[in-house]
Amino acid sequence: MQREVAFGLLRFSPQVAVCDEETIVVDVTASLRLFGGIRSICSQLRNVVKSIGVTARMSVAPTGQGAWLLAKRGRCRVLKMRSLERNLDALPFMVVQEVRAFADWFHGLGCRVLSDIRRLPRAGLKKRCGVDLLDSLDRAYGLSPELYEWLDVPPTFSARTELPDRVEHAEAVLFSARRLIVQLCGWLSGQQLALTHATVSLEHERGRQAIEPTVIEIALAEPTWHEEHLVRLLKERLGRIELEAAVIAVRLTASKVEAAEPPSDSLFPDPGGSAEDHNRLIELLVARLGAENVLRPAPTSDHRPEVANRWAPIQEDVKTTALPQALPRPTWLLDAPLRLMVKNHRPFYGSPLKLVSTGERIEAGWYDGELVTRDYYVAEADDKSCYWIYRERPSATTEEVRWFLHGLFG
Repeated sequence: MQREVAFGLLRFSPQVAVCDEETIVVDVTASLRLFGGIRSICSQLRNVVKSIGVTARMSVAPTGQGAWLLAKRGRCRVLKMRSLERNLDALPFMVVQEVRAFADWFHGLGCRVLSDIRRLPRAGLKKRCGVDLLDSLDRAYGLSPELYEWLDVPPTFSARTELPDRVEHAEAVLFSARRLIVQLCGWLSGQQLALTHATVSLEHERGRQAIEPTVIEIALAEPTWHEEHLVRLLKERLGRIELEAAVIAVRLTASKVEAAEPPSDSLFPDPGGSAEDHNRLIELLVARLGAENVLRPAPTSDHRPEVANRWAPIQEDVKTTALPQALPRPTWLLDAPLRLMVKNHRPFYGSPLKLVSTGERIEAGWYDGELVTRDYYVAEADDKSCYWIYRERPSATTEEVRWFLHGLFG
């Protein structure tokens, strides 16, 4: 059963270790953002364990050994080393496996909790109890590195579970079959595979009147690794089966798999994609990159191009206003306008520029001390490249005509 649970937890991290005393250690450091933070991942972990039919005590700590010890005393979620040290110090020393052989000696010294043992001289402890006890404590308190033998994932998947009783109706098999599907999805995640075909075998009683297992073939239109989708398909198939004999065991085999494709191989959804596809993409990007790194344009009420837009987090509630009528705007806007040379009274950028649009006058910024007075034009170079340039209107202090490049059209 311990190995079955470990397979189910592979969906959260490839670093899953099966340890002594019915313990499983999972390193989720690299998975926190993907699964929505520590609270969310703990809830999902608990649901997976529950779906396999196991009751477990779960704990979280900066060290695997520390989480192991805390879990023995009930649920506890510790995220900082200082808090971990305080919580571990209050634990009875019997929670540490290496201490139990010297329990009488420690009791004679008046030790009751781990903090009492830690106050004893290390040299004396090492001489009296050996290095294993000190190593175990150091790993728990984060004073020495932890080495785990991570679960070895086999190249193929085939799992079997025996039913607690004879089952006469196919629908009643679903609960036990779901446990196998949970393991399968963990295995798929660990191998970065997607399922295209699965075989479910319903084994019947053996003996003189034994019959062949009832086989259910599940073929998928597109590869998947999602538990709920597979459970839903199996439920539909079981509902249409009439058993010839009672079922005593279920076996699930991944018949055909293929490499799992990334959820999105392009930045934006395909043209014509649904709103649901768009939302899934946004959710994926937020989970992968963080909400602060997924931005969307938020136009502002300002005519100056350099301040007419700001970038806001995708999850921020931005009030949008009606956009102005279509005006020529470049695909790329320079961070800072680039002053152009003037040759023969014409702006020059690699070649003389020809004005191909009427002027657009922008006067704004007087209210915040950043006044601009510009006439914008679309200009064309000899190679037909189009640029967005502007001419500064002469001021009272200068009559010089100055041209600037502000954007490039695609």
